[in-house]
Amino acid sequence: MSQEEIGFLPFEVAKKIVAAIQEEEDIHNNDRRILTVYNQENKEVCWFDFEEVLAAVEQRKVKEEQMELVTDYILHHIPDWAVDI
Repeated sequence: MSQEEIGFLPFEVAKKIVAAIQEEEDIHNNDRRILTVYNQENKEVCWFDFEEVLAAVEQRKVKEEQMELVTDYILHHIPDWAVDI
């Protein structure tokens, strides 16, 4: 795997690591929303661009029943280096 390629954790491992996914404002760009992933120790693991995730799950507006799709997508895309945090 080259340095530019990112590997992803297996879904079952990601489920054990991720305690919360929080929608937040990007502190560097007030017009941008991000989804920050926190581990069991409440440490920030990584983040995802809100609009990119929604596009990836083919949704434009998040509704209560659609959050499962967002969560499922994120749990399948936690970087493998997140284990070391």
